[in-house]
Amino acid sequence: MHFKLIIKTVAILQAIIALFHLLCGGLGVYFNEHTAYTAFFTSGILLLTACSVMLFWLKDEKPQTLGTKDGFVLVTASWVGAVMAGALPYFISGVVPTFADAVFETISGLSTTGASIITDIEALPKSILFWRSMTHWLGGMGIVVLAVAILPLLGIGGMQLISAEAPGPTVDKITPRITETAKYLWYIYLLFTVTEIILLKFGGMSLFDAVSHSFATVATGGFSTKNASVKQFDSAYIDYVITTFMVLSGINFTLHFRFLTGKFKNILIDSEFKTYITIFLTATLIITLSLKGEVYGTFMTSFRYASFQVASFMTTTGFATDDYEQWPYLAQIMLFLLMFVGGSSGSTGGGIKVIRIITLLKQGINEMKYLVHPRAVFVLRINGQPVKKNIVYAISGFFFLYITMVLLVTIITVTSGADILTSFTAALTTIGNIGPGFGLIGPTENFAFFPQYVKWTLSAAMLLGRLEIYTVLVLFTPLFWKK
Repeated sequence: MHFKLIIKTVAILQAIIALFHLLCGGLGVYFNEHTAYTAFFTSGILLLTACSVMLFWLKDEKPQTLGTKDGFVLVTASWVGAVMAGALPYFISGVVPTFADAVFETISGLSTTGASIITDIEALPKSILFWRSMTHWLGGMGIVVLAVAILPLLGIGGMQLISAEAPGPTVDKITPRITETAKYLWYIYLLFTVTEIILLKFGGMSLFDAVSHSFATVATGGFSTKNASVKQFDSAYIDYVITTFMVLSGINFTLHFRFLTGKFKNILIDSEFKTYITIFLTATLIITLSLKGEVYGTFMTSFRYASFQVASFMTTTGFATDDYEQWPYLAQIMLFLLMFVGGSSGSTGGGIKVIRIITLLKQGINEMKYLVHPRAVFVLRINGQPVKKNIVYAISGFFFLYITMVLLVTIITVTSGADILTSFTAALTTIGNIGPGFGLIGPTENFAFFPQYVKWTLSAAMLLGRLEIYTVLVLFTPLFWKK
């Protein structure tokens, strides 16, 4: 295990976060927010000083290649370090009462969950709100993926990091060099962000609100600058723009690259994409029909609110334009089921992911075929390609661990006195990186009422979900640490 190299890389990531602190501090100076910019400058200088000392100590460390185990440790350490560093401005400025609250808000931002413990968002300094949205934007594509572009300076190969941070069925490189892949992903990410900012600004949002909501949308995060979330703007145009970019951000970014390079065939034959769109349209239609006449007067108004909330739940963004807990039970159960779906693999969305659901469904069908024809051979195929058994086993294991973690976190949350619906959806929404849930954590409430130990538990759940379970849990197995 190359611990010194891991520490060196984490120190560089901390320095990057410190620079963003200084940027937000400059914004605080512009808005004349003394408490906020003091907090940002203090945290930024402290982090840069500590990183400088660490890098000076490790300046003679020779470039080496990371192994698989190094990748898992580095990814987890990077995220834990990023959360602790990102929590400093919240805590130093005093906008949150405890460090546990600061950590919760930060991991919720970086993991793009969107759950919050802040009761009056609009009372916060604008520079703090900007940092809050910035954590979404940085975490959306991944702090570690951001660093892949600079890892060649350390002589570190990046594929181990991508594999550790996104341990889905496959890690699809769009170029032969992983550093080039990371850059292209960021170019697309930036393109989406800038385009949405322009469209939202055109729709009447202030530049500050447009930037903040674009950061949250493209990252499928859900932090808003308004207490009432997107509902505050009461604009069909803004709703449709954000809905569109939520749906786009829930699609595998590799497919966006294929589309931009004219390889449309790859999109048309992609099983996950077709299933993703089918689920979105089906859920939207069902909820639209349940809302028409009972909640909203016209089909188009019902479609507007239904499509927005379906996109928000399915892509795990967490924005809201209405109190869906007041909707008919059919609409509510559809949204609840979408909490188990999530976005596509290779997207900024959280959840179980569509590709895993497709694989498990096809494997279940194959098992029924075996019952009828025990000696036959049935090959599981995705996009016309056979799927290896070890991938199916990995997905089955992931699903089991995912549900187990949801149940475990639910049990811990229930001990606080919260009801079962609140506790279960709190677990589901944090591990799935979704944001709001049902019960006491619905679209008009937040997580502030939970005791400290529950907030720490839910914070750990958000990290587990963001790194897709295996990356963190593997560190707690004895076999991992054996040579």
